[in-house]
Amino acid sequence: MGNITSWPSPAKINLFLHINGRRPDGYHELQSIFVLFDKGDTLDITPRDDNAITITPDLGFPVESNIVFKAARILKEYTGREFGADIHINKNIPMGGGLGGGSSNAATALVALNLIFKLGLDEDTLATLGRKLGADVPVFVRGRSAFAEGVGEILTPVNIEEKYYLIATPTDTSVSTAEIFNHPELPRNTPKLCPADVCFENTRNDCEKLVKKYYPKVAKTLSWLLQYAPSRMTGTGASCFACFEDEKAALAAFENIPNDMRGFVAKAVNVSPLKEAADSYSRSNQKL
Repeated sequence: MGNITSWPSPAKINLFLHINGRRPDGYHELQSIFVLFDKGDTLDITPRDDNAITITPDLGFPVESNIVFKAARILKEYTGREFGADIHINKNIPMGGGLGGGSSNAATALVALNLIFKLGLDEDTLATLGRKLGADVPVFVRGRSAFAEGVGEILTPVNIEEKYYLIATPTDTSVSTAEIFNHPELPRNTPKLCPADVCFENTRNDCEKLVKKYYPKVAKTLSWLLQYAPSRMTGTGASCFACFEDEKAALAAFENIPNDMRGFVAKAVNVSPLKEAADSYSRSNQKL
């Protein structure tokens, strides 16, 4: 067995989410800005001497259904290479909250395994493979906060203000993305914006009104956050966020988080900790 390495798997929010229309294939045209954070999950990866992939902890479903396992398998299939690893996921990002937890985990697995086992795939190839695992995976692979268009696959890096965010998620609440995007009440005609015209004040989350209607805990979470700062739901929920100019104010609000919510404070970043870790790993191994 090889040495264990720890890899960041950052959280994200959708600063806004506009649904511009629905395509004949059922997918939605959208616009959004993915804001990456300096905090999230971590994946501890230990190479094995055989070709097995193990995932811990047990999340209560078959390992073959785990998106991290799928990421390892897609690398094996694409490269024709065999490798094995024990992968432990340290979960901090709530599942089903719209914070990109599973997609981020998959991207971290793709990037890290590619480097550890010297598979030689470039960023574009990894992003293309990631797209097969989920619409949000490529933005984590590329590791830059970005303006998204199309069905989320057209990414343009943007320079965001690196502000502080309080993210709050109601407990025991998970919103189905498929349910929301297939709901007849979902707005699907928001005019497209040029990236240069985007600001918080002239954007919204087109899913928010619908989710608040059917998930009262999400509505309560958003109302609580709005006491402190400009706030919005991310993605299709259930997590919501408030934006602060400084960390002290965000932490002060976080101290008052109700018992039926959980959350964290994180800094928005233009370059993700995964990309920084991957670049550092590459430089270190070039010296060997």
